[in-house]
Amino acid sequence: MRVIAGSRRSLPLKTVEGLDTRPTTDRIKETLFNILMPDLADSVFWDLFSGSGGIGIEALSRGASRAVFVENNANAVKCINDNIKFTKFTDEAEVFRTDVLSYVRSVKKVDANIIFMDPPYRNGFEKEVLTELSNKEFLDPDCIIIVEADKEEDFSYAYELGFDIYKNKEYKSNKHVFMQKRIEE
Repeated sequence: MRVIAGSRRSLPLKTVEGLDTRPTTDRIKETLFNILMPDLADSVFWDLFSGSGGIGIEALSRGASRAVFVENNANAVKCINDNIKFTKFTDEAEVFRTDVLSYVRSVKKVDANIIFMDPPYRNGFEKEVLTELSNKEFLDPDCIIIVEADKEEDFSYAYELGFDIYKNKEYKSNKHVFMQKRIEE
């Protein structure tokens, strides 16, 4: 795995040993960041269920001003910290070793411009996190939320939670679902 583009382009990244995480492939990562590019400059990027941290580091390399990494697995957190140190993003990164739901519950207001989450597939974690986010005040009303999920995952509940899905990018076995919190008038 490597950083694809930006200030740290081509730097290799460590991955977590074992099958607990699934690093996003370079091709899918490239497509994701091509979509996000207009919104990345100087953004605050949350990488939830961070794994090795590759998505958040890619965001920093491409111009995000700060990245928040939330991961519960001790080996993954060590990998994230090693990758952040290696890419020299220690001043721009915050790493929290906790479960994502606890982290989201703990924040008073959502201070992100882009939230990316890649939870374990078919466990319902994305719905739990979105439910928690639906009750939060967002400092950026245009905050983009992207969920990486199994291709068959149903997000019909998102509208009821107050989110509008505006893009659904499907790949061979998974997809990225792009949404924003609906602004009540």
